[in-house]
Amino acid sequence: MSGQATLKEAGLTALLSMVLALPLIGLETVEEQGGLTLDTRLLWVLLIGAAVFAGRLGLIAWRSRKTVGTSTAAARRASALGETMHGIMPWIAGAAILFAVIMPFLPFANRTVVDLATLVLIYVMLGWGLNIVVGLAGLLDLGYVAFYAIGAYSFAMLAMHADFTFWMALPFAGLFACAFGVILGFPVLRLRGDYLAIVTLGFGEMIRIILLNWYHVTGGPDGISGIPRPGLFGLEFTRNGDPAFHEFFGLEYSSMYRLMFLYYLILILALITNWVTLRLRRLPIGRAWEALREDEIASRALGLNPTAVKLSAFAIGAMFGGFAGAFFATRQGFISPESFTFIESAIILAIVVLGGMGSQVGVVIAAVIMIGLPEWFRELQEYRMLLFGAGMVVIMVLRPRGLLSKRNPTIRLHAKKAGAMR
Repeated sequence: MSGQATLKEAGLTALLSMVLALPLIGLETVEEQGGLTLDTRLLWVLLIGAAVFAGRLGLIAWRSRKTVGTSTAAARRASALGETMHGIMPWIAGAAILFAVIMPFLPFANRTVVDLATLVLIYVMLGWGLNIVVGLAGLLDLGYVAFYAIGAYSFAMLAMHADFTFWMALPFAGLFACAFGVILGFPVLRLRGDYLAIVTLGFGEMIRIILLNWYHVTGGPDGISGIPRPGLFGLEFTRNGDPAFHEFFGLEYSSMYRLMFLYYLILILALITNWVTLRLRRLPIGRAWEALREDEIASRALGLNPTAVKLSAFAIGAMFGGFAGAFFATRQGFISPESFTFIESAIILAIVVLGGMGSQVGVVIAAVIMIGLPEWFRELQEYRMLLFGAGMVVIMVLRPRGLLSKRNPTIRLHAKKAGAMR
């Protein structure tokens, strides 16, 4: 690209960014005596335009340095790096699990940190569940929040009306979500790509509207409150529990005990989800998912049944979403349709794509980035989501296939030695 064309493209990009930034950042309402007045912050708009202009020039220069030879060398280096990471990944995963186990006992682990870590683990579990559908089976699902909602409402109604404990209602929440996953799978068996995404998006909105209007069952917009909290082998984490956790162990009462219990509960559920997913990937059903993702026509020619493969992916992914929904309901103690909007599906899908479709570790990293960091910097107020969106754009430009885009093959074929062929 010539210098004039480069400056033109960078200038147009900066101009567009300033036009978008003008109503968002350039104008500010100020409360004064007698009402509100509009204040302008044109300097901020100009600074944003200058930063975008410089960033676009740098990006064009970085891309122009790539040639065929350097691309080949980079591909070789990436392949060698991928093999090295494959060897040390079990150690990294073990260290991460160890850190997660001891984290509540570290000096910096206050109420805010433990509660935020619990929220991140919920989205890690949801990401791993959706990763089965999107990352392994290659089915674009924009309505995953529906299974999340079904699990939450199933648990809430069983606990409120049938006196089910958390451990009794948890399997039913997963089964109900699994059944709805099969119901969703049947109409979309012949759909792919954008058409599949539109149907799943509609399914998610249908579930939300049903929850919103079925007032005498779901409570409608008022939601369901007073959902029972889980206990540890019958021990309650309340001050006047019968029996109470702190009294049973001879401890002073602290609300941190309940937060730590919820943290370890979702950690165990997430690790079970990860273990089941990894085991399924090595089974014939997991290989069928990956084959369907790569080429459905070739998979059909090899004798695979796409109907059964797609339904199994939807069902198993929905089941884990139902489990996460049940935990969400018992953690919050209150649920309403406002907690299960389309933006939740978009966030979960962004976690899967940003982390690298099919990558379990990538989902964890993306969940920390997308859920942990925005919550941690909540004091930035209106700039928080702006920085969040800018960070996503930067990552997807630099790593379009996700943070961990290398897919390790389920089966590795090793060449036989020369002596073995004789």
